[in-house]
Amino acid sequence: MVSDRNAATLVGVLFIIGTVAGVLSLLVTDPLVNTPDYLARIAANPAQMALGALLVLVMGFALAMVPVLFYPIGRRYSEVLAMGYIVFRGALETVTYMISALGWLFLIALGRTSAAAPASFVRTAEGLIWDQVIALPFVVGAIMFYYLLYEHRLVPRWLSIWGLVGAVLYLGAPLTNMFGVTSLGALMAPLALQEMVLAVWLIAKGFSAPVRANAQ
Repeated sequence: MVSDRNAATLVGVLFIIGTVAGVLSLLVTDPLVNTPDYLARIAANPAQMALGALLVLVMGFALAMVPVLFYPIGRRYSEVLAMGYIVFRGALETVTYMISALGWLFLIALGRTSAAAPASFVRTAEGLIWDQVIALPFVVGAIMFYYLLYEHRLVPRWLSIWGLVGAVLYLGAPLTNMFGVTSLGALMAPLALQEMVLAVWLIAKGFSAPVRANAQ
């Protein structure tokens, strides 16, 4: 079995891998998909688009392993929250990443045939997933995780509070986007930064609370 200290280190490393892979995927694909002639650009650069899809899968699987590694620790304090974290951030969020990556691969195939109408549908659906759908399991899972960390002092409370506030702010961007307000993407930044700080803390310090069994 993985010790608590090793689990904390792995969780921190996986947070970093997932975030770096996600940022790289955006850097790789944005020049292709966020242009009026995206289909032609994708057709001319299929390897670049495929790399972006691969990076999304790396991000998804890395982040999916975080709740799996955390579960043996979290269940000692609240089995409900620990399992909820697995369901929302380990399963549902990962499925949306896989669907998004599959959509990008479909765009490569459609780019070869210049099928504009199906490509437009896939592009719209893919944008909806990134802009709104992913946010719900991400935020619900994050709130469960950070509440458990806060309640049982598994990390310093200022770090847990930062995560809880960041999760609420994060949800504001996709919610306002549903009503046509697309300029609030910066609301996602506090939680993204917090997860990197948390990752470094876990690698350096681990979980700070002693082991005790009072699963709910």
